[in-house]
Amino acid sequence: MTITIRRAGVETLDALAPLFDAYRVFYEQESDLPRARAFMGERLAAGDSVVFLAEKDGAPVGFTQLYPTFSSVSTGRIFVLNDLYVGAGARRSGAGRALLEAAADFGRSQGAVRLTLTTGRNNTVAQAAYEHLGWRRSDAFHTYNLAL
Repeated sequence: MTITIRRAGVETLDALAPLFDAYRVFYEQESDLPRARAFMGERLAAGDSVVFLAEKDGAPVGFTQLYPTFSSVSTGRIFVLNDLYVGAGARRSGAGRALLEAAADFGRSQGAVRLTLTTGRNNTVAQAAYEHLGWRRSDAFHTYNLAL
């Protein structure tokens, strides 16, 4: 059982789209593979995000997606780790850890000052994994959203 990580591109869309659809379903959205494929295809074609694909013995099992932005306070580049998903059959295989490490390595290679992410309060398994890899929860700020 070998986990490999590679940067996704438009050529990996057929492998990536079902994983992205499953990720959305995990977050209680209706399955919509054409929508998932279109969204990921747009991100990859436009270079809006950086996506890493995890494969286990050559089969796609997970992905992470980073969105570039900046921190005015830190006066530096940051990446928002917006999506991280590993399919149920590959959990506890090391794929999630490998994706997080690839994201961190990429951020460092780009001179980013940090990666940031948000996760559900009840997603304790993911929280434990993040903290094990050195991520620290911030209680300094509250997050607000405005639906448009």
